[in-house]
Amino acid sequence: MEDTDTGIRVPGAPGADTAGGAPPRGLPRHWPLLLAGAALLPGAVLVLVGRSLDEPAVQAWRTVCLAVTVQALPFLLLGTALSGAINAFVPASVFNRLLPKRPALAVPVAGAAGVVLPGCECASVPVASSLIGRGVAPAAAFAFLLSAPAVNPVVLTATAIAFPGSPEMVLARLLASLVTAAVMGWLWLWLGRAEWLKPAVRHTGHRPGQSRWAEFRRGFQHDFLHAGGFLVVGAMAAATFNVAVPRSVVDAFADSPWLSVLFLAVLAIVLAVCSEADAFVAASLSGFSPVARLTFMVVGPMVDLKLIALQAGTFGRAFAVRFSAATAVVAVVCSVVVGGVLL
Repeated sequence: MEDTDTGIRVPGAPGADTAGGAPPRGLPRHWPLLLAGAALLPGAVLVLVGRSLDEPAVQAWRTVCLAVTVQALPFLLLGTALSGAINAFVPASVFNRLLPKRPALAVPVAGAAGVVLPGCECASVPVASSLIGRGVAPAAAFAFLLSAPAVNPVVLTATAIAFPGSPEMVLARLLASLVTAAVMGWLWLWLGRAEWLKPAVRHTGHRPGQSRWAEFRRGFQHDFLHAGGFLVVGAMAAATFNVAVPRSVVDAFADSPWLSVLFLAVLAIVLAVCSEADAFVAASLSGFSPVARLTFMVVGPMVDLKLIALQAGTFGRAFAVRFSAATAVVAVVCSVVVGGVLL
């Protein structure tokens, strides 16, 4: 039936059917248990399988896979909760006031916003999806997606601690990451196509007559369950690389300045280390040049296996393949240029 004040058909009311005549689907009855299962079941399965096989390689694979998943899960929870809150509680007019109306100017502003918003790469994907749903230009949302996990205060502080006495490394990471995010946003304005971007079908914004908390719960549940599976797939791929590639191969690339840059870029993609911790990994790679280690820290938060999987699940495979490949190239170029000047 229709609400007499708003003229909107109220879901759940008598006669409020969808166009096909079936009542709208609501939340599963035991959705908290499903949510907990999505978070815990993959890890439990991995532990049980790993215990049945005592080979060192399997144990190493299990350790890396669980480490990546557990490391990223809290930030994925934060990101999906923030995405649901934006969807339910933040009016679309807020974004129109904060961002310039011209998309070309909104891109660097959105990229700079990542400096003040702590977050991990896993959190940035659902947040960017929610921003696009609220009317933010995709180019600006993608600039924020790339910059937030790379230049937020937590990451910059961790970088300063990992490289004591080297403020130029912190500055180089900040500048290279910001430039990469802005360039990718502008590239999307120039070359991006709407048919590449296929966001998940979901309601965006508050519906009059609906509970905001119920909308928040539905959005959070949808995004977390959807993204959690892709996170586990990315963690498995990262663990497989860690186990399959021998240490001698890593050492062989360290002696070449150009090969070392490319190798650490690829290593950042497949290791899938959280951005809050990657500076310590980069600092431990003392056999590589400063520019190569900078490349590791710039590429990792923007392109890694779990991010590619999350982007494919959120925006579509056509987008994830093109966007990730372009981001990797731009990030390497920006790292080499900025690092060559500052390091």
